[in-house]
Amino acid sequence: MRLQKYIALSGVASRRKAEELIQAGRVKVNDVTISEMGVNINPDVDHVAVDNKPIRVEDKKIYIMLHKPEGYVTTVTDQFNRPTVIDLIQDIQERIYPVGRLDYDTSGLLLMTNDGDLTYQLTHPKHEISKTYITTVKGQLNEKEQNRFECGIDIGGYTTAPAELEVLKVDRSFSTIKVIIREGKNRQIRKMFDVLNHPVVTLKRIAMGNLDIAQLPKGKWRHLSPEEVSYLKLL
Repeated sequence: MRLQKYIALSGVASRRKAEELIQAGRVKVNDVTISEMGVNINPDVDHVAVDNKPIRVEDKKIYIMLHKPEGYVTTVTDQFNRPTVIDLIQDIQERIYPVGRLDYDTSGLLLMTNDGDLTYQLTHPKHEISKTYITTVKGQLNEKEQNRFECGIDIGGYTTAPAELEVLKVDRSFSTIKVIIREGKNRQIRKMFDVLNHPVVTLKRIAMGNLDIAQLPKGKWRHLSPEEVSYLKLL
């Protein structure tokens, strides 16, 4: 088994993050530091440690939906000691980690799991899973601005893929808008509206694919149903 896959299956991090851990020299196999990709291990024989802490593959898979509040970082730990989404999960003994990210100032649906294969699948760009947001922005968009948003905008060296936009409510100073994107660049929606000179005031993710946050209160979490897990694995 590839070393990065083993790390992901152990619940320490996603496969992409596991590759970063290896390259940073934070992984040991049989007390030997590994810093290059392409290493295979035998899970029944080899001993793997991350940051000198032994790890093993979790047999019990955990799948959680969290309604992330603003003011939490989407990481397992934070170097600045800010609250993390892990702080909101209680009574779970297994090591879990976020699937993708939500910005510090963004609320809404966040999936968490110890299933490295599913995390890799859901975060890989080729799968293009739709993500639905409700945002409040300053001002009112005209037709030209809406078309620019939907067709793709250069947000600084990267042109966004086509998106969907529906204006839900407009008043004198603000607009409430539903946005659907199928990619997840860092602070993408905020950057898109910044280009149009309509800064985001609030941003909330309400759905990923057919999974929606429904009546889950902010700061609370629940286990996904078997049907929801099966749906995600088929995406």
